[in-house]
Amino acid sequence: MDRTRPLNLLLAGALALGGLAALSPAAQAADSELARNGGFEAGLDGWSCTGGSGTVVPSPVHGGTKALQATPAGSDNAKCSQTITVKPQSTYTLSGWVRGSYVYLGVTGTGTTDGYTWTQSAPDWQKLSTTFTTGATTTSVTVYTHGWYGTPAYQADDLSLFGPGGAPVEIPATPTGLAAGSPTSTSVPLTWPAVAGAASYKVYRGGTAVGTATGTSYTATGLTPNTAYSFQISAVNSAGESARSTAVSATTTSGGGGGGGELPARALVGYLHASFANGSGYTRMADVPDSWDVINLAFGEPTSVTSGDIRFKLCPVAECPNVESEADFKAAIKAKQAAGKKVLISIGGQNGQVQLATTAARDTFVSSVSKIIDDYGLDGLDIDFEGHSLSLQTGDTDFRSPTSPVIVNLIQAVKTLKAKYGAKFVLTMAPETFFVQLGYQYYGSGPWGGQDPRAGAYLPVIHALRDDLTLLHVQDYNSGSIMGLDNQYHSMGGADFHIAMTDMLLTGFPVAGNTERFFPGLRPDQVAIGLPASTQAGNGHTSPTEVNKALDCLTKKQNCGTYQTHGTWSSLRGLMTWSINWDRFNQWEFSRNFDAYNWS
Repeated sequence: MDRTRPLNLLLAGALALGGLAALSPAAQAADSELARNGGFEAGLDGWSCTGGSGTVVPSPVHGGTKALQATPAGSDNAKCSQTITVKPQSTYTLSGWVRGSYVYLGVTGTGTTDGYTWTQSAPDWQKLSTTFTTGATTTSVTVYTHGWYGTPAYQADDLSLFGPGGAPVEIPATPTGLAAGSPTSTSVPLTWPAVAGAASYKVYRGGTAVGTATGTSYTATGLTPNTAYSFQISAVNSAGESARSTAVSATTTSGGGGGGGELPARALVGYLHASFANGSGYTRMADVPDSWDVINLAFGEPTSVTSGDIRFKLCPVAECPNVESEADFKAAIKAKQAAGKKVLISIGGQNGQVQLATTAARDTFVSSVSKIIDDYGLDGLDIDFEGHSLSLQTGDTDFRSPTSPVIVNLIQAVKTLKAKYGAKFVLTMAPETFFVQLGYQYYGSGPWGGQDPRAGAYLPVIHALRDDLTLLHVQDYNSGSIMGLDNQYHSMGGADFHIAMTDMLLTGFPVAGNTERFFPGLRPDQVAIGLPASTQAGNGHTSPTEVNKALDCLTKKQNCGTYQTHGTWSSLRGLMTWSINWDRFNQWEFSRNFDAYNWS
């Protein structure tokens, strides 16, 4: 929690001035300015801002030429802090100038009573000030400023901690003993001995910083199978960063990383309305063009929401007069597979709510899905859980170790299916942005409740199954505006939305703004972009020109517009669409554009 919530009134700013008068002349003589770079003239040097929320701006400023600007996002209140060495049993004044709504200035770790002061509204620069006394054994405190949830950016400048200086903090020693554990196909565990005086450790891969750890271990994820990597770490505290450790090397294992290794480097994925009809009409399996590399049969649905009993049947003749026979359908599947195509059963969809709330439902899910795969000779499974299928219980706040039964049971069920069918089992997922990228701002019901418990609920499933996952193709349609890694909102219909949403999947992001809970990016070959095939197929249709712009930016770093990606993802797998039927209805515009696109 970013700040305490005392029942008494907030400390008045006037207390700050009275505190200094109580000091003896000798103590006053020893007092000095202790905050490092309080005017932000050296950028963010000395300061740490949650979720990348802070930046330095040339205007507005209170003094000098620069000031801090920080933007709250989701459950992140844009907290910027600095740890400062102090003396025990000494009195200090914390002050600073702020602009904005609901801006806080405070201190923690005093050893006595932590304090803060705030302003509800400061349309122009307003001074905040408070005093505190350190405890008998206190040698450091953390001062901070932050905004409030859902409010615009705030500014802070000329932050000051005035009082007796403590023993100077020294930069930690260079870490030694860095060791790599047993790699998987996509991850390498790292451990090292603690370094005296270190507050955290920065992890480097190939010379580039890739993460931060507060303990003495870190797992590098999202790696490529059968690839050698080099790692280093440094120790960090308020005085700065140590030199990097001696590098250690590790090579990921071959295989793994999901099934479907036989997919082409560029794959086109489409959903086939096999069990129902709509305005697009029924398309026989044998009539699906060769453009489609992965064909997802829509849909396998449960007998009831909580049964876990999944059933699949071809569209009834009364609804689809041109439906083929079961025998012809199965023969067409075999013909597609002989041509190198993958045919999967897709579970869920808009109407197929699936909640595996019990172990009995989990086991029934495994047996019933296995029966469908075996009966039709399918290559794997697509998870298209929507609506209220997945949600996080109150208190389930860490995507790395979920506790909600519907999440845990789904993960276990899929792992069981993967183990049963082996390395060639193709696993894909088609979540909505609400369940994935929205997790950058919100996760579950939030630290104090009140949020939608479904927000970000796919993240623990994706993370737990990332080594088994063939493709993730998030639905970049039927979506509200979503905040990207640039902390700007992006909306459907143009290249910008697909660029920002896909970059999040490939780069990774702190979940709900918590940098200690970072969702690692997926490999580019595990990601495809999900789009509607026509204006009738769903909200957020994107023209072929804009689709190509998105591909240009993500794979070549060309035609990027205003959003700047965090890498060039040349091995991005491809595109997914809802649906093959709607693409046929639209004269195959989507698949023809994919076939014609120049990936080189």
